[in-house]
Amino acid sequence: MLSALWGAVAVEGQISPGPLSRAHQSINGLTDCTSCHEISLGEKTYKCLSCHTEIASRIAARRGLHAFYNPQPGSSQKCAGCHSEHNGEDFTIIKFDIRAFDHSQTGYKLEGKHAGVECDRCHLPARISERERATIKVKDLNKTYLGVSADCTNCHQDSHKGRLGQNCLQCHDFTDWKDVAKFDHSLTRYPLTGLHADVACRQCHAPGPDQQPRYRGIAFGDCGNCHTDPHRGSFSGSCQSCHRTSGWKTIATTEMDRVFDHSRTKYPLLGKHAIVDCDSCHAHGDFKKPLAFQKCSDCHRPDPHGGQFDKLAGGSGCSNCHTLDGFKPSTFGLKRHATTAYPLKGKHASLQCGQCHIPKGSATAYKMKFQYCTDCHADAHAVQFAAAPYFNRCEQCHSVDRFEPSTFSLLSHSKSSFPLNGSHEAVPCDSCHKQSLEFSATPTAQYRWTELTCTTCHADPHKGRFNELTRRVEAKGIATGCGVCHSARTWNDLSRFDHFETAFPLTGAHEMVKCTGCHKPAIVRDGLMHVDFKLTRKECEGCHADVHGQQFAIHGTTACMRCHDSKRWKPSLLNHDTQTSFSLQGAHRNVPCDSCHKLTRMVSGEAVLFYKPTPMECVGCHGNRNLKPVAN
Repeated sequence: MLSALWGAVAVEGQISPGPLSRAHQSINGLTDCTSCHEISLGEKTYKCLSCHTEIASRIAARRGLHAFYNPQPGSSQKCAGCHSEHNGEDFTIIKFDIRAFDHSQTGYKLEGKHAGVECDRCHLPARISERERATIKVKDLNKTYLGVSADCTNCHQDSHKGRLGQNCLQCHDFTDWKDVAKFDHSLTRYPLTGLHADVACRQCHAPGPDQQPRYRGIAFGDCGNCHTDPHRGSFSGSCQSCHRTSGWKTIATTEMDRVFDHSRTKYPLLGKHAIVDCDSCHAHGDFKKPLAFQKCSDCHRPDPHGGQFDKLAGGSGCSNCHTLDGFKPSTFGLKRHATTAYPLKGKHASLQCGQCHIPKGSATAYKMKFQYCTDCHADAHAVQFAAAPYFNRCEQCHSVDRFEPSTFSLLSHSKSSFPLNGSHEAVPCDSCHKQSLEFSATPTAQYRWTELTCTTCHADPHKGRFNELTRRVEAKGIATGCGVCHSARTWNDLSRFDHFETAFPLTGAHEMVKCTGCHKPAIVRDGLMHVDFKLTRKECEGCHADVHGQQFAIHGTTACMRCHDSKRWKPSLLNHDTQTSFSLQGAHRNVPCDSCHKLTRMVSGEAVLFYKPTPMECVGCHGNRNLKPVAN
């Protein structure tokens, strides 16, 4: 059975898939199959790494391009996925598109200026070390990408000639060779602190005799190794006694950092003086010249206040208002201000100094006018109160506690030319005193008017029909206005109107009639608001219907006043003797009207008593009977 199986394998092995590529021609033929394949009845097996040991070693070390594809160390099974064989002598088993190749797959990403470098600038036989050459199977090293070291000095000349080691990346990067910001100088024997950190490298590492920057053998034990002594030996101590690397003009001042102690001099430095540059007092670095320091003005000149405090109670010394901890804020507070001619009260007490004493440097004014509010505040009323009796004395209506609301009360208003009474007492101020452009270019509440008639504020609902009446001048020389009829108590109060002054005095029953009984509004809910009172007729028939059915009409009009007056409708005022053709004589004088006038007729659906025709003959009322003579 084993011989049969071996025979089957032998037959299978004699069937070749095709000729090998030119690179493998030395093992072409049926007798060399086991050079690349292992005998197996299952999955195909390969022995690529048995020959290509330079690739096998890189895979085992997990470096290089082939390691990127993560094959099993010692296994060649994944090789055929990229490198196929038995496709003929001219078949290229290495397929490589350099334009789409991602160099980071090799384990060395091309960054910065490396990204644009052509492959053959780095992959040259000269870049391959002797140790790597011994492992590479390819005889023509121009045809391999293996063996090139990632060390910078493999391609670039070491300008430091090995003095700083081989790790160039500890100082440089791939973007700019001259940018050495990555270098940590604190790891050297001379850490850079303060302003030293901003000094360009070449200022200390100047070129040596070989014209190359020097990085070793540079003296740094004393400041004088680099800096000249500006004091020319005036101070025996070292520079560090007073100065720090944070700046030549910055003197050591903290308790832990202080070496030079100014408190041992005649003028200890306190407050803000402790951070003042030395040459601000010691001009040109002359520390031996005596300085005056008894008064602030010995140094601080000219007087920033221009002598405004020369006569201040307690003297004009700056310490009255300032401290060494700072010129601002001033220590001059409310308590001190209360001793001046203008104590701060109310809202003034919460103001910042600069709101009154406008900052203008040395021109800031501290002696100010304050007799009138308008010395500081703009006239919010646009000179409406500039004249008598107010003369812009704001305190007559306002207080320092607040500008609004005004202290101008109803009692104050009663003394004005327009006392408030009636409904006016409850009207908010701004309902009358509205914003106006009459006094200034900006809207300002109006408090003065050329006239104070009702129509100044209220629209005339009568459209001028009563102008003649309202313009009558009273004894005081003031026009009567709407007050002829109305009062400020309520618009509907018309008790002032005297109907007797019109062409139609109200008498009798008319006195009890409501105004709307005669002056009828077009719209009931408007009341008398838009009624034209002059259109109301004065004749009875203008308001009253003719209850007599036109039987007394003359030319279509019935003159009620011929028989009635406004006091009462009944009894009639008709004079039967003079106004009719039937004079009442004798017993007729005492006869009730309806004893003779009984005739009724229907007029417009109503029964109307008719007085015509009424018989004037005796038989018309008394019938045909014997009548006794009437005694005279």
